[in-house]
Amino acid sequence: MKLHIILLSIAFSVSAFFPASALAGPDDFGPGPLIEEFGQIAPVDVDMPIPVGTEFRVAFDLVDQAEAGSLNRGLISAARFLNMHVANGVPAENLHLAVVVHGGAVQDVTNNAHYFSMTGENSANTALIDALRAHGVAVYVCGQSAAYYDVSNDDLHTGVNMALSAMTAHALLQQDGYTLNPF
Repeated sequence: MKLHIILLSIAFSVSAFFPASALAGPDDFGPGPLIEEFGQIAPVDVDMPIPVGTEFRVAFDLVDQAEAGSLNRGLISAARFLNMHVANGVPAENLHLAVVVHGGAVQDVTNNAHYFSMTGENSANTALIDALRAHGVAVYVCGQSAAYYDVSNDDLHTGVNMALSAMTAHALLQQDGYTLNPF
């Protein structure tokens, strides 16, 4: 009984440091203004405002393959990045994103015929890649990973480009002012 009272006392003490308004959950997320189907966002009361005129150049590094037939979390994050910044006043034309894909994730950016031949499932990422590309997101595949997984240029989804390597793509993007946003 004593232990139970002590644990309750600790729980109440700790809860005093976390106001109810700071707690959120899945119900707080909804469609974004740019890509409504993907990359849901939640409103946030920020203490670090985004200065007017901010321009982002961000490269996402994507290595983890999604489960067969599922959306790739990294591609969803790119859509979320676009949605949350447009929703918070950054003009879409000030958002320059690239996704550098390597490792097993290479399979998630192949065309549906190749994806189906590898997994027996249709690719869930087709519409997401199309939506990202429609908003100017560049997608580069590591040629070394593609060679390892026997993926050719013809196997890639429309608009996905082959780079010599992920290292090369990141180096070139950094030279063009892109920052790295790992997952």
